[in-house]
Amino acid sequence: MATYDTLGTTYARTRRPDPRIAARIHAALGDATDVVNVGAGTGSYEPSRTVLAVEPSQVMIAQRPPGAAPVVRAVAEHLPLRDGAADAVMALLTVHHWTDPVAGIAELRRVARRRVLVLTWDQRVFRERFWLVREYLPEAAAFDDDRAIPIDRLSELLGGARELPVPVPHDCVDGFAAAYWRRPDAYLDPQVRAGISLLSQPGEDTLAPGLARLADDLTTGHWHTHHTDLLNREAIDVGYRLLVTDH
Repeated sequence: MATYDTLGTTYARTRRPDPRIAARIHAALGDATDVVNVGAGTGSYEPSRTVLAVEPSQVMIAQRPPGAAPVVRAVAEHLPLRDGAADAVMALLTVHHWTDPVAGIAELRRVARRRVLVLTWDQRVFRERFWLVREYLPEAAAFDDDRAIPIDRLSELLGGARELPVPVPHDCVDGFAAAYWRRPDAYLDPQVRAGISLLSQPGEDTLAPGLARLADDLTTGHWHTHHTDLLNREAIDVGYRLLVTDH
């Protein structure tokens, strides 16, 4: 997660919580009375019952809005909390950044009295269904092959989990990797890419040929012709999943 000291500078502008995704996360938290958010970043999707955020990057912490939950600078693998410190613990799009996911998941389970919620993605589904990595940036997908944790492995570490799909709305305001699936021009914007670890960490030289092809296909209209089926869709499932487990 230390990379976010350099890669997280645009998060407050490009990674705003989407209300439809927030509703799914908050529903999955159920009636949890207090919540700890691990790998909290700028605080997206934290419900009002969040009592503590845990985040290692000072750059991310500095972008948390006024009134956000108290935050401690620490890593998932060593949470500075007692056993059963909160009713629920959540970790949203963060597990793939941890140096030791096994230790991190064990810490989530230790700190949660009742429920653990992890938002992640299924890399196999993502590769198959998301046109950007399938057709233009397979190099970026290859980068994630090494750090994406398989869903079944995460479920095993969680002691068994319910798997809930999280469709991505066509006008998603949270600029994560697949947020712009119906707005392809956005991926040509360096500021947008800066807020997406999938597109910022491999390096611009790696992505340049694929982005050039995408720009050409948008100019000629080939992208729109090839992806007519997407243009009227409200949301798509490209593999994002909520894993929920109860003690």
